[in-house]
Amino acid sequence: MSKRLSKQDWLKAGFVALTEAGGGALKAEPMARRLKTTKGSFYWHFKDVPAFHSAILKEWESKAYADIVTQIEEQESAVHKLRALGQIAVSGAPADYGGIALEPAIRAWGRSDPKVAEAIARVDGLRMQYLSALMKEIGLTNPELVRILYASVIGMDDLSSRDGEINGPAMGTLVDLILALYQ
Repeated sequence: MSKRLSKQDWLKAGFVALTEAGGGALKAEPMARRLKTTKGSFYWHFKDVPAFHSAILKEWESKAYADIVTQIEEQESAVHKLRALGQIAVSGAPADYGGIALEPAIRAWGRSDPKVAEAIARVDGLRMQYLSALMKEIGLTNPELVRILYASVIGMDDLSSRDGEINGPAMGTLVDLILALYQ
């Protein structure tokens, strides 16, 4: 007898499917084939495909913002928080959630699905507000710095999803450069 799949198993498989095949792969039948199970298992956990999409987005929003902020807030100073944020932001999702390719895949999906685009806009807004507050705490008040850092994360994630390079050193250099220029 095979192991019973949980809702979390379906979500993780959905993230991986999204990174490998795009938003079109997030349907009951292709997901059931991927997990070598029946569509009935899918519908046990999700009312329909839109409910699955909503669950994927809810999970991503939580992991992409709240979970990261929780980790960062453990740091002792605003400078340490900024450095930690830079490293966490470019490290990507865990492999069972799609890895470094997840964020670019979510953004690509958002170009064809308005609900996904709304979720991305919410997460972008929260992230930029948090980054802005953190930088103000350090004494960095130029709003363009927030945009530069945030856009760098998005771009580095996209590059890494294609070339496999690790962005931690590059992000560390960018954060150090900004801190050196403004302190």
